[in-house]
Amino acid sequence: MHRIFTTSVASVYPHYVAKVERKGRTQAELDEVIEWLTGFDEAALRKHLADETTFEDFFADADLNPNVGLITGSVCGVKVQEVEDPLMRQIRYLDKLVDELARGKAMEKVLRG
Repeated sequence: MHRIFTTSVASVYPHYVAKVERKGRTQAELDEVIEWLTGFDEAALRKHLADETTFEDFFADADLNPNVGLITGSVCGVKVQEVEDPLMRQIRYLDKLVDELARGKAMEKVLRG
């Protein structure tokens, strides 16, 4: 099992926030991306962060967007669509969306609009 599976989303979330804010994006935009991917509204997202939910439980509770298959490309040199483990693939989807947001991609494109 990968260590990230048992890592709390709350411990990684500030790094996501810092990454997008360094590039002139906002925490609200980050939350919108996470909500699009997971189906969590703001209250549910805040609860998962407060409860220090692990990535494993976070994605187990998520209602993934039906368009996740449109998320393609590489994260850390690995094509997200080729990641075998379903949970690791979901985590990579999140990483990829955060990367795109930080790179200044239009929100409509990040959300596969």
